[in-house]
Amino acid sequence: MILGIDTSLGTAVAVVEPDGVVRSEAASADPLAHAEVIGVLLERALADAALGPVGATSAPTAVEITHVAAGMGPGPFTGLRVGIAAARAFALARSLPVVAVPSHDAAALAVLLADPHAPSEPFAVVTDARRREFAYTVYDGLDDDGLPVRIAEPALSPRADLDDALAARGVRRRDIAAVPASMVALAAARAVAAGRTLTGGEPLYLRAPDVTLPGAPKKVGA
Repeated sequence: MILGIDTSLGTAVAVVEPDGVVRSEAASADPLAHAEVIGVLLERALADAALGPVGATSAPTAVEITHVAAGMGPGPFTGLRVGIAAARAFALARSLPVVAVPSHDAAALAVLLADPHAPSEPFAVVTDARRREFAYTVYDGLDDDGLPVRIAEPALSPRADLDDALAARGVRRRDIAAVPASMVALAAARAVAAGRTLTGGEPLYLRAPDVTLPGAPKKVGA
């Protein structure tokens, strides 16, 4: 089973079987209290996963986590670090591999699976980057591995400019308020099965942190 963690928007944790069956999900929409809730959500998700798939009524069984999927953003510096650190700490304590997943890929997967028979057309996953900016990534359908096809990498745009930029490219907009941890885990499961790497190990901050140490590099992410 795969433990998915994402803190690019709110805080979300899920346990998913390799075939996509969701064993548990726990989430908080608070965009600021990541550190305060991540431990509680992890405990809840793991306890619920022992009861079997969501909606099932069965006796508790052992939960054997084989991978930890970490949502890598884009997202705000501080919040994103909480989820990535939690994923790495959990994996390190259990000698498990961490699978890095772009958070927008997980959101795009949720959009595409919600209506699998819809005609394929480019769309942009759009999330609030604060400071009057949006973060967005452009996708077009699923590939043969069941993963979203990313046709433009994550970028920032002033809020007032994004609609015109997307319209010029013929791309529809899909605003995302929460990234499902179950989709982070599912994307990781499909990537592992296909032997693929979805992104590198560095978080997708898109913007440098507000505070840096003297002599530290100014640019933190892509």
